[in-house]
Amino acid sequence: MGLGIALDLGTSGYRTHLVDLSKRGKIISTAITMRHPLPGANIMDHLHFWLENGPEVGHRIVLETVDKLVALHGADCKKIERIAVCGNPAQLSMFEGIEVRDLAYAGVSILKRLNVERPNRRGHTTTAGTIGLSSVGPEVEVGIPPAIRHEVGADALAMIIKSKMLEKKETCMVTDYGTNAEMGLYHEGELYSGSAAAGPAMEGQHISYGMLAAPHAISDLNFAENGYWVNDVLDERLGPHHSTCVNPATGEVKKLDGLKARGITGTGVVAAVALGIESGLVRLPHIVTPDKTLHFQDRISFSERDLTEAGKAMGAIRAGHKTLIEEVGIYDSEVRTMYLAGASGTYVDPVKAQTCGLVPRIVEKTVQIGNTSLMMAYDLLVDPDVLDMMQRVADSIASKHIMFATSKVFEDLYVNEVAYWLEGMPLESYNSFIKMAGLKPMPDIVRPKETLRIVDRDIPEVGSKGLKTLEHVGVHLIGGFEGCIGCKKCEIECPEQALKVEKVGDKEFRIRIATEFCLGTACKKCEQVCSKECFRLNELKIVRREDVSGKCE
Repeated sequence: MGLGIALDLGTSGYRTHLVDLSKRGKIISTAITMRHPLPGANIMDHLHFWLENGPEVGHRIVLETVDKLVALHGADCKKIERIAVCGNPAQLSMFEGIEVRDLAYAGVSILKRLNVERPNRRGHTTTAGTIGLSSVGPEVEVGIPPAIRHEVGADALAMIIKSKMLEKKETCMVTDYGTNAEMGLYHEGELYSGSAAAGPAMEGQHISYGMLAAPHAISDLNFAENGYWVNDVLDERLGPHHSTCVNPATGEVKKLDGLKARGITGTGVVAAVALGIESGLVRLPHIVTPDKTLHFQDRISFSERDLTEAGKAMGAIRAGHKTLIEEVGIYDSEVRTMYLAGASGTYVDPVKAQTCGLVPRIVEKTVQIGNTSLMMAYDLLVDPDVLDMMQRVADSIASKHIMFATSKVFEDLYVNEVAYWLEGMPLESYNSFIKMAGLKPMPDIVRPKETLRIVDRDIPEVGSKGLKTLEHVGVHLIGGFEGCIGCKKCEIECPEQALKVEKVGDKEFRIRIATEFCLGTACKKCEQVCSKECFRLNELKIVRREDVSGKCE
């Protein structure tokens, strides 16, 4: 046998293993992206872009990114025999290039009006040629795992299988702490699931110095003496190391091993908020240092704007957990074990996470289980029979999916979360309001008696050839508009600096947008500020990076 690719299609980025199938699944190397190739910060942004700009545009962007990741491994692509993927229903559907409107629209009536037929999302195999991948041979087999329900995907199934929570007789919860925080509550033989659009802060994005879990990212913070905080930084193999002591109020530094940092992950953000609350440097919604900023090593900092972004994400996840508890009709104290999955679930300190509302306020045990989606893709790659096993588990689960977007319980809870995080509403007032809505109040925090970490890093094994990062993903969207005067107001006002206005003639101008940075339809600031009202995002055409500059950037 030859080589294989295990692929995790995450909402904030893609992660892959190159695997030697002839040596019992030995991992050779790992390649990742630092962001998702489609414009936007969450699944709904991706779906909006897909529908507004056309499936052929979105599908091409996704496939080109996967092709670049495969090439980044540096292997002989002729030796690649199998690919196995895992992810949520939207990401898998966009990878395959199949119908996604059933995931974008919740109402049955609108789907009927649009004549949308839900595709079969059972486990199956297809080929690279059918999907449209060009980095491998067209006959290469691609394993697609099943969804539990059309809106509860293979990533949730991976969490459930890898945590072994169905084997327990206790009430337990599991969450993949990402942009689209998938979560489940298992109680008396039934799984209740939901998905909270927490936003990108949990992945370190939309934070001033934020980044995904990657080498040289601050992944944790801990108290030291005299008001200093120890900064933990990820090394080249994604292992955390104590690096530097910093006074968060002044920025004064005491060097430890000197491992340099270039950003902060979502788990570092959780640590900053938790330590800030416990030390009194954060008094919601403010940071009470002299410059209203928390300081970390290498001039990385955390502002009140970052605190707002983090608070919205944390509030969405806590509201989601509480919604599941209310829907099942149990008390908070009945949840015995909390399983934490994904990169954020791997590196986060569960006690700090509990302080921030990311772990139930009463829980006996926490278990950190790593990137279960990539693990599941790997299992499926090395053993094709795993596909049948996953389908049997999916078929056996009695499940009820709670649509948070239409849940009155979630709405009541999230309104109060916003007031708590963004306006500093006391917890006593929070509880008074949700009690008036007929919901049980938040109990006092009871720390877990046991915290178990199954893996010491997000990706336990990166392979003998190490970890490689695809710095640029996505493509460029390019076009010109009649009436454009080249005022560059759209370029100046772009919050992510994703847009450039280029002069191509005496009175002609071209717009160029890097999709990897663009916030997409959730933003459209470019359209809103256009002085001539001629900007139309969906009229821009897709162009490869190398077609723009003559070489890959």
